[in-house]
Amino acid sequence: MLVFGIESSCDETGLAFYDTERGLLAHALHSQIDMHRAYGGVVPELASRDHIRRILPLLQQILQQAAITPAQIDAIAFTQGPGLAGALLVGASVANGLGLAWDKPVLGIHHLEGHLLSPLLASTPPAFPFVALLVSGGHTQLMRVTDIGNYEMLGETLDDAAGEAFDKTAKLLGLDYPGGPAVSHLALSGTPGAVTLPRPMLHSKDLDFSFSGLKTAVLTHLKQSDQPLQEPAKADLAHGFVAAMVDVLTAKSIKAMKQTGLARLVVAGGVGANQQLRTALTAAAQQHAFEVYYPDLALCTDNGAMIALAGALRLQRWPEQARKQYAFTVRPRWDLAAI
Repeated sequence: MLVFGIESSCDETGLAFYDTERGLLAHALHSQIDMHRAYGGVVPELASRDHIRRILPLLQQILQQAAITPAQIDAIAFTQGPGLAGALLVGASVANGLGLAWDKPVLGIHHLEGHLLSPLLASTPPAFPFVALLVSGGHTQLMRVTDIGNYEMLGETLDDAAGEAFDKTAKLLGLDYPGGPAVSHLALSGTPGAVTLPRPMLHSKDLDFSFSGLKTAVLTHLKQSDQPLQEPAKADLAHGFVAAMVDVLTAKSIKAMKQTGLARLVVAGGVGANQQLRTALTAAAQQHAFEVYYPDLALCTDNGAMIALAGALRLQRWPEQARKQYAFTVRPRWDLAAI
């Protein structure tokens, strides 16, 4: 089964072809980072307009890359939610328009399901069941993944997501958008232990997170200085922030593994590309005798490959979910446990 996937939930336009027998055949991604950097964050209207400009040229690119024709495609999968309403509408309208033109069935996919399943695209994919740590700009969650479509929430953030805390900390430190990679890079030159920040909810009895207080601790540290911090002091503060974030994410992941009794941890989402987090989780896996899996770095952020994969896996299990009914809706807010 050959599935064409479209991802347009925020500021990245991703298209891909995934075949259930041959794997990922082609994928292309356009990031809007340069456009949004001038504003310090994503401008929804600009994001939507850029998706309109990019989707069809990217489609031509991957058609040529995979050397296939529309007639060979079995179904089209698109991100139906959650995300920015206008951006989602672009992907949904293109998917359904092409479905009508090509006479292909169309299937809406939950964005977070795509992230959860993205490590299955790796050369050594995890087997079900597993615990998934989903860490991105908008979400921080621990999920028990028993099978395709069978997801149980174990814990989630009560306020800021991990990526959101990274972005806010970057602004406080005067770093460019996107904030996460900038803070992580700066932290590499910081002195371990020079700045110690709180570990929110580290010792709570549940698996929930809270990162708004960590961001506030960075602000408080900055206000305590009479002069603007110089680069070495900024690096120390960034190191303290990243260390606190990684400690909490790692400790909660270990707790989830012990609580569920499972032997596999999957890390997904944009923050899953963070090298400090990967190092800490890999060490934790060795110490506590579980396996940890990561998507390829290129597939940590939003991408069409994960949507095509999720669509293909769903259609293998439930072929009736793809329909040639081209009236569509998008779901900017959508609980993953409800699908």
